[in-house]
Amino acid sequence: MKPSSENDILVEVSDLHFSYPGRPIFKGLSLKIPRGKVVAILGASGSGKTTLLQMLGAQRRPHKGSVKVDGQEVHKLDHDALFALRKKMGMMFQAGGLFTDITTFDNVAFPLREHTKLPESIIRQMVLMKLHAVGLRGANQLMPNELSGGMSRRVALARAVAHDPMLAMYDEPFAGLDPISLNVIADGIRRLNDALGTTSIVVTYDVSESLKLVDYVYVIANGVLAGEGTPDEVLASEDPFLRQFLHALPDGPIEFNYPAKPIEQDIGV
Repeated sequence: MKPSSENDILVEVSDLHFSYPGRPIFKGLSLKIPRGKVVAILGASGSGKTTLLQMLGAQRRPHKGSVKVDGQEVHKLDHDALFALRKKMGMMFQAGGLFTDITTFDNVAFPLREHTKLPESIIRQMVLMKLHAVGLRGANQLMPNELSGGMSRRVALARAVAHDPMLAMYDEPFAGLDPISLNVIADGIRRLNDALGTTSIVVTYDVSESLKLVDYVYVIANGVLAGEGTPDEVLASEDPFLRQFLHALPDGPIEFNYPAKPIEQDIGV
């Protein structure tokens, strides 16, 4: 999945460095995401997957390197230009992130009311169409506390693409879902991406589900790119790290135990 030209690239991350106090996250990460594709960013917990999404929206800024979206270096944009770019993005948050005091309908309508001047009649049609696409048109007047976990995620998915964004980002969309809800969410991401011509980034540690869904995979480890390729290519890789991570093998370069002195010393044996 190599883009044929620079114009085909929507997201470009180059030599990205970033640290939290006392904890390096990125140590020279570089990757490119083509337009119109569904791409997975995989990595263990704490590898910086969510931080990378925050970089794309300029909630966090690189200490070194650059992050470009649609040819614009996001961390160098002024307030108005950044706001204009963010209006072209959709986000499905890790825990859904629905507003608890408004209905399902109003949650999905929120980005349309905030970022467009569409009449309410058109907004109503668009909201019901997006809810219909995720199977929840009949639940449009329910409050978030009346929804199951899977239903909440589907509403969050509908809201993320309500305004037909150029870039849709999904932060751990499969976490905590039952198998049926998980499959519905994965299928919804794929169908909506293709129908809307969106570019989608799925950030997750759920290897098996993401590889069924995406066109291309990036794996992050130790602050850099550990591997990339189509799902078939990464699964067939003989790289020790990729083999252990993608096939959930107990033995390999990824350490399970946090560094500690021998247990005999700790327990006094």
